[in-house]
Amino acid sequence: MSSAVLPVTGRPYRRFSRLVAAVLVLLLHFLPPAFAAAPAAVGRCVGVSDGDTVTLLMEGGPEKVRLYGIDAPEKVQPFGQKAKQYASSIVYGREALLERLGTDRYGRTIGRVAVGGRSLNEEMLRAGLAWHYRAYSNDPRLAALESEARRARRGLWADPAPVPPWSFRREKRLAGSGRFSQPPSLPSNVRSSSLEPYRGNTASHLFHKAGCRNFDAPNCTAGFGSRASAIAAGYRPCRICRP
Repeated sequence: MSSAVLPVTGRPYRRFSRLVAAVLVLLLHFLPPAFAAAPAAVGRCVGVSDGDTVTLLMEGGPEKVRLYGIDAPEKVQPFGQKAKQYASSIVYGREALLERLGTDRYGRTIGRVAVGGRSLNEEMLRAGLAWHYRAYSNDPRLAALESEARRARRGLWADPAPVPPWSFRREKRLAGSGRFSQPPSLPSNVRSSSLEPYRGNTASHLFHKAGCRNFDAPNCTAGFGSRASAIAAGYRPCRICRP
């Protein structure tokens, strides 16, 4: 006895199709805008490494996520700990939506993370606790959020000369290899003196504030009247006194 496959047609099928379409529209409506373009997975945040890296417990296990389009200060930089704390206040211990965009060279997922309808990527920029990572993102919304925080001098933008984390990492790599990038010639208003509140070490190219244990080191002979002038001269902040 042969059997035939009947086509799925008729009023019941059309009614079911309309119902499925309506459900999909509702789901897309309630997802944050950044997640409307791709399916989002759900996980719980179980770790925050810093202001741009979190760990989500997904169905297959823990997954480390590098937030797309932003670069937060390293933990030893000014505002680095504050960026980590702010990210934790938004996402740690909570259910989060993850949009996976790729994988970086360290094996971390690159993605967008949202909690309660808030994009963590965007919130870090809005609070002035991250840079728009233009080397890897041309997202105009992220660029606009950074510009807005700059104008309002929020977070790290209160510093007249914040050091981008990619520059900090580069200098750290150079220091680790025994090669220091040479600072440019000191401006005429910078002089070797014991009167300035900041001193630069001409060998390591780090600068220290008064009271630091390295302030009177033999090579600390470059005097600076302000933190900004030290950075402008090519010196990096000491990680002990954090000038």
